[in-house]
Amino acid sequence: MNKGQIFDFFSRLAEANPAPVTELEYGNAYQLLVAVTLSAQATDVGVNKATRALFREVETPQQMVDLGEDALKQHIKTIGLFNTKAKNVIALSEILVRDFGGEVPQDRDALTTLPGVGRKTANVVLNTAFGQETFAVDTHIFRVGNRTGLAPGKTVLAVEDKLERRVPQPFRRDAHHWLILHGRYVCKARKPECWRCIVSDLCRFKPKTPAPGSVAKAA
Repeated sequence: MNKGQIFDFFSRLAEANPAPVTELEYGNAYQLLVAVTLSAQATDVGVNKATRALFREVETPQQMVDLGEDALKQHIKTIGLFNTKAKNVIALSEILVRDFGGEVPQDRDALTTLPGVGRKTANVVLNTAFGQETFAVDTHIFRVGNRTGLAPGKTVLAVEDKLERRVPQPFRRDAHHWLILHGRYVCKARKPECWRCIVSDLCRFKPKTPAPGSVAKAA
């Protein structure tokens, strides 16, 4: 895509969804950090089911430490890798209390020193909780970036770098959410729903997936 097409691409997504938000449920930056940490190799729906009762009981790192690892496991045992995730959440909570005054740092380097927090998780927290213009590349964004030609790259970091350089204002803050939602509900992994995609004419993916019951046009 050229610059004009990229601007058009995000203009259409923004018009269709002017105020995109994460589908993870949370009440503050700390709860968001926990939810994103738990969401690795899990669905947002599954994480939300597990954290609703947890977040009624736990709002701060100190409260999580007081809850303890065994009790946390009982809350999140329906989530994949819950044993490792519980250990990481307790450990990062202890560090937040000890080194950051119980606050979530607004810095990627600081965030990625926390157990279980990688670059993607840090980028989600910085963008969603603090409004920073970061691009958290998950499987959906990696797929959309490559399939559409918006930000092709062989690695997550390559796609992130392309997005960093190519996404224009005023779309940078919300680009991460638009791309995730587009990948989750329209540009699906196995069978993209091109027939109802509002940016299909800008996308380099061929042949376009036809609507159910119709015949695909020749590429």
